[in-house]
Amino acid sequence: MSPEASPASLIQYVLWGGLLIGLAFGAVGQASRFCVRGAIADWVIFRGPARMVAWFTAIAVGALCVQLLVAGGALDATRTLAWANRLPWASCLFGGLLFGYGMVLCGGCPQRSLVKAGAGNMKSVVTLVVVAIAALMTLRGILATVRVSVFDPWVIELQGPQDLGSLLAPMLAMSAEAIRWALAVLLLLGVGALAWRVRRALDAATVLGGAAVGLLLGAALFLTGRIGFLAEHPETLEPAWLATQSRRPEGLSFSAPMGHLLDLLTLWSDKSTVLSFGVAVVLGVVAGSLLNALRRREFRWEMFASPREFGEHVAGGLLMGFGGVTALGCSIGNGVTGLALLSAGALLAVLGIVGGAWLALWVQSRRALRPDAGAARSVAA
Repeated sequence: MSPEASPASLIQYVLWGGLLIGLAFGAVGQASRFCVRGAIADWVIFRGPARMVAWFTAIAVGALCVQLLVAGGALDATRTLAWANRLPWASCLFGGLLFGYGMVLCGGCPQRSLVKAGAGNMKSVVTLVVVAIAALMTLRGILATVRVSVFDPWVIELQGPQDLGSLLAPMLAMSAEAIRWALAVLLLLGVGALAWRVRRALDAATVLGGAAVGLLLGAALFLTGRIGFLAEHPETLEPAWLATQSRRPEGLSFSAPMGHLLDLLTLWSDKSTVLSFGVAVVLGVVAGSLLNALRRREFRWEMFASPREFGEHVAGGLLMGFGGVTALGCSIGNGVTGLALLSAGALLAVLGIVGGAWLALWVQSRRALRPDAGAARSVAA
């Protein structure tokens, strides 16, 4: 970005860019049904590989984008949360476990709930409100004391970044950069081989949706890591990443931004509470899904069928809000952004998310076998 650009103008670039990225994500999600929860459920229930391939494609394309940005000097990945020297392994694992269980109860993670809300699903609206409240309570409310006292003490202090390249370099006698490139290429080749093997079960829209998500992640990291970066802020004389809540380069994530959106709406007159990149993306996803649903004539109002379903969505929203913040990312923040950055913490969180989702699906399947299972709802996304 031009050195003459003022911080105020750069902030506008990042915010409007975040809104555009969100619009594109919402349209892609609504058209392709991209969903990490759906990918896990499809595979566990009937071995459906389509959305799993789409998820892996998003990670592989995102990982390639990350390596290109780092190599081109457009992203200092060491300043991202995903590469922090501090590895909160317990927070990642157990936060991910709670998040994974919750997203099955709700029929979708925050990203999928935003897309469904834009298409008229009022159940998802309720879920998102609960996620926002729980996320804010976990960031600095009463649940923050639980997060800090129970999970935060279990940390590994590393000598360098927690990316897999840096962690494996001493063992493999290779540079961290070479290992990261090798992992990104192997990931892309592995996803390609998987897609070819199950090609008869795939459709182009689903796979292209995953590739689009990976490209949007690259756009987000370029926007926050390069466009919004000032090597020397005129007020602090220090490096600054503008318009991001973490004051770092940010990719795509939705749990914490939901809390920040609630903060913004309830403290609108507080000058210290301002719109951030993550919130702009959240708003864009809803708008993009709405516009695409209307264009495709797929907008439908949908509400809870029973009090039990309402209770499950509330419980799931609480688990996702707390778990997503505790694990430092949701199914997109860790399951796409973190894995594309080859973060060890994100890998632990995703293991927790998959484990929690599998456990919830198992509980639902056992419940469906009971004599009163006729009223049980489907677990498909």
